Amino acid sequence: MIGRSLSQFSLFMGVARLRALFTLIGLTGLLSLMLNAVEGAWVIPVQSALVIIAIVGSAAIIISGLEAYERGRWMGLLLPAFGAVLLGFFVLPQFLLPLTGAGVGWVIAGLLVFRSRAPMEYQKAVRHLRKSDYGEAVKIMDGLVKNEPNTLEHLRFRAELLRLWGKLDRAKRDYRTMTEIDADSALAFNGLAEVCLQSGHYDEALVAAQRAAELAPQEWVALYNLGMIEDRLGASDQGAAQLAITHLEKALALKVPDARHRLLIHLYLARAHARLGAMGDAQEAVADLRKHKVGLSEWETILKSEQAETLRAVIGDDIETANGLISGELDVTGMIPGRIA
Repeated sequence: MIGRSLSQFSLFMGVARLRALFTLIGLTGLLSLMLNAVEGAWVIPVQSALVIIAIVGSAAIIISGLEAYERGRWMGLLLPAFGAVLLGFFVLPQFLLPLTGAGVGWVIAGLLVFRSRAPMEYQKAVRHLRKSDYGEAVKIMDGLVKNEPNTLEHLRFRAELLRLWGKLDRAKRDYRTMTEIDADSALAFNGLAEVCLQSGHYDEALVAAQRAAELAPQEWVALYNLGMIEDRLGASDQGAAQLAITHLEKALALKVPDARHRLLIHLYLARAHARLGAMGDAQEAVADLRKHKVGLSEWETILKSEQAETLRAVIGDDIETANGLISGELDVTGMIPGRIA
């Protein structure tokens, strides 16, 4: 769960924002460390200023990724607080502590008074979702999308509800709208790739997945989805099988956090190697797959859920194949699809 949340965060942030965030933190931290070797009364104020620059800059970078309303809300909360702290640092140092306390108090009070407009509707939608009442959940999100048509999070959440409901064409429209609103949103292209994969439109899924991986090259989810799509195409295209190996190995190198996704990555690697006739490499991938029995159990538990119907259609056969390979009922020459004769 944590790994997936971090993945979504990095997709949400985008490569440019993540690079800017890490550069800012790294540069200000390095300068502050270098100043430790310097003597002078000016050192501590400069180090304090670097800390403030890092905090304010990081907040600005993260806030810039929010939707317009949320961005305005957080700026209204944080700017007065930062102003109070800066006033204490540079103008009224004798009042730094009370000014900092006032800034923190403003943020806390603001969070209570200026609440986000979305959570209540999201909570209602989730309550309907738990009852498998997808129509009512989507209807609630329809209202939010109508009022704020350019809010990516509303579109994304509605698209996920539609996917669970099995309304893949409508979900695809929402993801496509997201890409039109923000052509640099890896999250939008990744979602579009997933829903195209679910609906069996592999060529369209491939284009979207390639764009997601281009926007987030250090994100394992984008590479995993791209490799899965290339696995589907690899039954009739050896080029796709070779690309699948490249992208799936890159995903593994990025430390995929959970066993169930590593299980499928090793399955797709085994299948790709077998399709290319590299049976030794395929056997090694199967040996790695067999180390992830816990991942198989996780998938079997997930797929029993009533809300996993669409997911079962996408990876149900893969889980059966993995089960056969682990139990010994299948070997690399009997994997499906794209069986090797």
